[in-house]
Amino acid sequence: MICLLAKFFIRDFEKTNLPKVRQGYGIISGATGVAFNILLFITKLSASIISGSISILGDALNNLSDAASSIVTLIGFKLSGQAADEEHPFGHGRIEYVAGLIVSLLIIITGIELIHSSFTKILNPESTTFTAVVGAILVFSIIIKLIMFQGNLQAAKKIDSAALRSTAIDSISDVLTTSIVLISSFISFYFNLNIDGFMGVVVGLLIVRAGINAARDTINPLLGEPPSKELLEEIENTVKNHDGVLGVHDIVIHNYGPSRIFMSLHVEVPSRQNLITVHDLIDDIENELRQKYHCTAVIHMDPVVVNSSIAELKRKIKHILEELDPKLTFHDFRMIHSENQVKKLAFDVVVPYKYDLSEEQILDYLRDHIRGIDPNLICDIEIDYK
Repeated sequence: MICLLAKFFIRDFEKTNLPKVRQGYGIISGATGVAFNILLFITKLSASIISGSISILGDALNNLSDAASSIVTLIGFKLSGQAADEEHPFGHGRIEYVAGLIVSLLIIITGIELIHSSFTKILNPESTTFTAVVGAILVFSIIIKLIMFQGNLQAAKKIDSAALRSTAIDSISDVLTTSIVLISSFISFYFNLNIDGFMGVVVGLLIVRAGINAARDTINPLLGEPPSKELLEEIENTVKNHDGVLGVHDIVIHNYGPSRIFMSLHVEVPSRQNLITVHDLIDDIENELRQKYHCTAVIHMDPVVVNSSIAELKRKIKHILEELDPKLTFHDFRMIHSENQVKKLAFDVVVPYKYDLSEEQILDYLRDHIRGIDPNLICDIEIDYK
């Protein structure tokens, strides 16, 4: 639904990496969310008045909360599309994540309030009424929420938005909760089993759970999460496709909001290559990364000595690391000759997070084995976690 509307209301709707296009998708999602949720709140409130059901009333209040959440989403996307300024030189993209977090908190608060009201109904039970009109309203609500789920999920995938993903999760949660309310209302009336309050508690717990899951999706990018392996491999392949590049490492990506990426990386080049030629190569790579990922890219050049003796030593170090653990890799391999003829071997070892061996154990192992190759070598080894 959202993607369909985007074709009519968003210029260049297929260029989802552009901030203005992302903003358009978010505004459409927010506007349709407000309209649909207010409609559902009014219809369910009517059903609650007719039936006297606390679970239906809770479901109606949940839709009112969803309408408020949609307003937050709409405002969040509107603000996140603002250009950078003196106070926010990296733009306002993270407002989208903040909006998603606020939506999640509103969902959790709604669930807690419903649980509280449901316990009151359990302690003071009242009879409920179920009619064809009540049933039709709840079925209508389920259909609308399924449409909203599909629309928001499709849009979230298209623009890679945590906020829209949270909205989609909330919509499918509403489908489940309304289904439970429909079944419980039917059972309570036709089988004379007063389970309305108990079902209200179940619905409230499901709403809280959906809010917590949605919050997790927005907190992670706010705190800082690593880029996907697929993106890192894609960047590495893009850089390596340039003639003269020997290797790529230390790719760091800072996310200041969707479509606002700041990237830094180290590119290995032959040490004997002309400096001006290398500078032009680095500029070309930065420009390609900037155009391809709409990011700010900064590259540090690492000159690498390429000769037979260095290549042989590098092969031996690789073998030593593989004997310790095939998962360990290294980069930035270089031999440093000082004025007093002391040879220093320097390189960085890439170690996974939560690794069994400590840094000292890894370094001691490498120094001992490298000493066996050449006792005169001084090792300068850094540990990188990845």
